[in-house]
Amino acid sequence: MASAVSARSLVNDPIPRTLWQMTWPVIIGVLTLISFNVVDTFFVGMLGTDPLAAVSFTFPVTFTVVSLAIGLGIGTSAVLARKRGAGREEHARFDGTIALVASALLVASLSVVGLLLMDPIFAALQAQERLLPLIHDYMYIWFAGATLLVIPMVGNAVLRSSGDTRTPSLIMASGGLLNAIFDPILIFGLGPVPALGVQGAALASLISWTIGTVLVLWYLKYKDLISLKVPQDAHPLRSARQILAIGMPAAGANMLTPLAMAVLTAIIAGYGAPAVAAFGVGTRLESLASVIILALSMSLPPLISQNFGAMQFQRVKDAYTTALRAVIVLQLGIYLLLLVTAPYIAMVFTDDPEVARLIRLFIYIMPLGYGMQGVIILTNSSFNAMHAPMSALWLSIVRLFVMFVPLSYIGSLLADMTGLFIGGVVANFITAMLAWYWFRRFLQKEWAQDVQNSQQEAV
Repeated sequence: MASAVSARSLVNDPIPRTLWQMTWPVIIGVLTLISFNVVDTFFVGMLGTDPLAAVSFTFPVTFTVVSLAIGLGIGTSAVLARKRGAGREEHARFDGTIALVASALLVASLSVVGLLLMDPIFAALQAQERLLPLIHDYMYIWFAGATLLVIPMVGNAVLRSSGDTRTPSLIMASGGLLNAIFDPILIFGLGPVPALGVQGAALASLISWTIGTVLVLWYLKYKDLISLKVPQDAHPLRSARQILAIGMPAAGANMLTPLAMAVLTAIIAGYGAPAVAAFGVGTRLESLASVIILALSMSLPPLISQNFGAMQFQRVKDAYTTALRAVIVLQLGIYLLLLVTAPYIAMVFTDDPEVARLIRLFIYIMPLGYGMQGVIILTNSSFNAMHAPMSALWLSIVRLFVMFVPLSYIGSLLADMTGLFIGGVVANFITAMLAWYWFRRFLQKEWAQDVQNSQQEAV
């Protein structure tokens, strides 16, 4: 199913309508996928506090791999969209194939390293000794199938580069649905299927990734969006370098998030397994609460990139501003909803009074900063869309390791977990203001340079 949004409409049609047309299918896909990830946490939580804490310890590690895949998707979309906009369709098809192969090889390599260094990694995260067998059960299967995670993600980026935002959303939604179906069957057992516990949660993910890989590869070939035919002036290594030139800094920026989360997890581990379990639930809820941010971070870049390439800088500014206003208002509404439902959410995820208390504490404080976090994320994605990945990388470094981790740690020293959460919110507010200023300055510089070039050409 092709998107109703064409490349022509991206540079001509009204910004709010165009952005909405591109974003709503992505919202549905991301919401469905993340909802079932929350369901995954719910089922693991039914096994007890230790299994929930064990899986929570894996989040920084698994998200590192996911962040690499997201970054590679960003590089893929940026390079392919630019070539399709220039009418170089044959090159775009070949580069799509290279992107899939290169991404699979990189994630496979990272997974091997993860398997070899599993014990030192989780020791550094301060995982308790009794949790290590559960962590091993989960991560051996997860790492073994990680390559099948990245292929659908990069394949979806190839689809978005062609202007199709609906099909990637359907693929994401179907993957989440399959995972939610397989989760209870494999975790608790059904008929001849034995109860596999946390292994079952990992295996459910692996099965859904496998089906997603088959579907996306078939659809890409069916739509003639990938090809092994090498264009006359193309080379596989050159194509890979173009994608990685944007993809690796973008991946680096994304991978800083789980690194920061790993540091926070190590800090929180000092408060015991209930604190780690609650933080794990909180981060999953954060993903669900940030669905609009995530959707806009996928739909905004093609709009920014097309207009930036067409030198329509006012439309770039308008698109960025429209997205920021929407995300701030909507996230405030989501915060109020979470505030009201916090006690019920905690009851759904755990019977442990201490875990429930900490989940409520997380909900009362952390979502207050999600709107500002959205400003930062959308600024990052806009920088990548304008082929300025190093600006996005530096913004991520400042946000996480100059602001978020230090202020959260200082807060924990002053007021334990309450202070840690407040420190994170303050960090998001400060960094959001910096991100807004940084983007406007960058755009004004490019705008002025274009005016200067036009004047020189006129002379």
